[in-house]
Amino acid sequence: MSKITTELLLERAVPRSTRLRKIETLNLSKLQLKTGDLDPRLFSRLRHLQNLDLSDNLLDKFPNSLTLPDLRVLNCNNNKLKDVTALKQFPLLEELSYENNVFLTLNDDYKVIFLLKNLRLLNGKDITKLAKHVRRVNSHKLTSKVTAHWEKFFRDQLPEKHTANQVKSIKKKFLTSVQTNVLYGPSSLSEFTRWRVKIIAEEFLSGLLGLEVNSDSESEEKTDENEEESTESPREATEDKAQVTVTPSKRKRNDSKSRSRKKRSKSQANTKEEPVVNLRKSSRVQDDPAPDKPRTSNQPAKEATPEQGAEGTQKNGEHFPKKQCNRRSSQMAGEQEQDNGVISLTPVKSSKCKEDVSAEPLHFLQCHSKGNSHEDFKTQLWSCVFEPVLDSGARKDPTASSFRTVATCGGESVCLIDCETGVVLKKYKVAAEEFFSVAWTTLKIVTSDKRKKAHNILAAAGRRGIVKLIHVAADFCYGEIKASKKPIATVCFSPTRETHLFTASYDKRIVLWDIGIPDCDYNFKASQLLLLEAVSIPLRIALVPTCPEKYLLAGCEDGCFVWDIKLDKGQKSRPFEAIFQFPDDESMTTSHRVDGLAFLNDDVVVSKSSKPGCIYLWSWSSSFDAKGKECQQTVSAVILAELEWSTTSLSYLTLSTCPARGYVFCGDENGSVWMYNLSSYTAAWGSAKGKHSQRKISPTQILKWPELRMNGEQPPEVLINNVVSDPAFTYLVVLTSVNITAIWKKS
Repeated sequence: MSKITTELLLERAVPRSTRLRKIETLNLSKLQLKTGDLDPRLFSRLRHLQNLDLSDNLLDKFPNSLTLPDLRVLNCNNNKLKDVTALKQFPLLEELSYENNVFLTLNDDYKVIFLLKNLRLLNGKDITKLAKHVRRVNSHKLTSKVTAHWEKFFRDQLPEKHTANQVKSIKKKFLTSVQTNVLYGPSSLSEFTRWRVKIIAEEFLSGLLGLEVNSDSESEEKTDENEEESTESPREATEDKAQVTVTPSKRKRNDSKSRSRKKRSKSQANTKEEPVVNLRKSSRVQDDPAPDKPRTSNQPAKEATPEQGAEGTQKNGEHFPKKQCNRRSSQMAGEQEQDNGVISLTPVKSSKCKEDVSAEPLHFLQCHSKGNSHEDFKTQLWSCVFEPVLDSGARKDPTASSFRTVATCGGESVCLIDCETGVVLKKYKVAAEEFFSVAWTTLKIVTSDKRKKAHNILAAAGRRGIVKLIHVAADFCYGEIKASKKPIATVCFSPTRETHLFTASYDKRIVLWDIGIPDCDYNFKASQLLLLEAVSIPLRIALVPTCPEKYLLAGCEDGCFVWDIKLDKGQKSRPFEAIFQFPDDESMTTSHRVDGLAFLNDDVVVSKSSKPGCIYLWSWSSSFDAKGKECQQTVSAVILAELEWSTTSLSYLTLSTCPARGYVFCGDENGSVWMYNLSSYTAAWGSAKGKHSQRKISPTQILKWPELRMNGEQPPEVLINNVVSDPAFTYLVVLTSVNITAIWKKS
């Protein structure tokens, strides 16, 4: 469309008798407008325009000089916008909507909130309180970090008498370094953080060295310390006045919904009885709009229709609210609807063993509720995995403290949670699904400008046998793989080949898929590479750390098996190589269900059987020797040690490990988390060749479930289905059978 045609349409949009300069509301939707059609000369005549509708067009960006000084409301839904920084030219903007612009992410939401100081509503959500955090607390924290980074690493590099070239060189080095190393907030906001860090660093250098600032932002607001502290987190900032009364009681099977924390006073800590810890409830989100309807392999995606009704249902079972864009989640970090209240918790310390770890309960979330019901204590939570940190260098250090975003699954939803704040960053829902497993990988996706950019992709699967592939930063479920006609018990990505995904399903098969890399339009092609045949249902899988492209272990209903997964062999369908025999397993017919499996280090395997109190540590290298042995052999696991654990015979209470810290974690049927610090044992196990001590290793510490009573009633009894720490063991995420995600922090 030419500018002349646009002007003619503009003239038709208002009565001839009305002068353009008097127009306050203008609707230019559904005109197939491109960015070049927005003629600044034409819009300069609309000096008093306050409400502009540009929805359902083809805009990929905004010109920088539209000159609309009085614009208050802007609708850009259903376009192709790739950047929001040009919106700063509308300083009086109060309401902004840009849903269904697939290239815009949560990072762009935060940029807009920072740039537009008068903005109150973003995509229909009140962001007033979140804005205080973004503009004040976030800026204050990052400014402190930037200043500290200069003082520590760069102040002494610049001579007292410096030349222009030296200043230019130090500026370039500093900007690169500070954007790489200054971290704050969840990894899903890393792009926004780097953007703000660059702006703050340029302003810092401008004041320090008199350099010209080249920034897209306005100067940040200054606040006193009291204001900053009062908006310490988006979650706390958005709390309302509603309260739930909870009093101490015996720990029961279900949870309430407890959240944030209040530190105990020293006087309380010195009393003989365990003190009551008052914790504010953390944020809960309403049911989010589901990600877009995915496509199978390279089939084109279909848009959800807005005329579907109160809650339209797609063929894949995903739900979309009426007239709600389905490409983009309307929930933003820190502005979810709260379910607030004060909850009193009585932590019970174990008298059985000493505590070498001080862990503080941060949040107790009930974010997987069916129908968002407060009364849902039946949805079971099964799997959680921490999001990998993007970029290189220090950020890939497994002990880095920046791993704080965790994906959890249970019922018909998958949630992304910031462990520090308790904010549910995103929620994906698929009707009639029950998710059992989630896994992360990082893919380098080619953008529209032909550049490769690393993005974290989340795979989620469960009862329907379908793997959902979610591009988290874009809030977009871009595809699905119909992996099995039976439920999928667990999924796992290869650590060396980022597109290789293993799915273990109830049809007694483990399949290796190549999920491919989506292009800029999210077209992708998935292919099946390998089929591993099991004799029973595989429940847990683990790739051998020293050779992840050669062997895969699986804990199954009838024992622990290993498969050869080398792709250079011609055989695409393979039986297992060996089954491992444990003490008290006289033959394959007496093997027990192995429902917990993980590597503690490169060689030590930790496996849990459904037999009472049975967790074994055994040597992979000493147990399995592939040379000169036939397929489907029975081999004895070389036991290194046995862990003392609950005497329950309940199944599917799985275990996990933290290799960097030498820890093993396992929950029990009473809501407790058993923690084993085995770092002092691993050196001795390296030379072990068979015999092990008959004495079981006791837990280093047992975290007891807090005793709760909610609204005068005791929640049901709690089973710990899974417990996982981040690589640095900063946070401990506990998943329960009663729809509660508990987050503890090591202090």
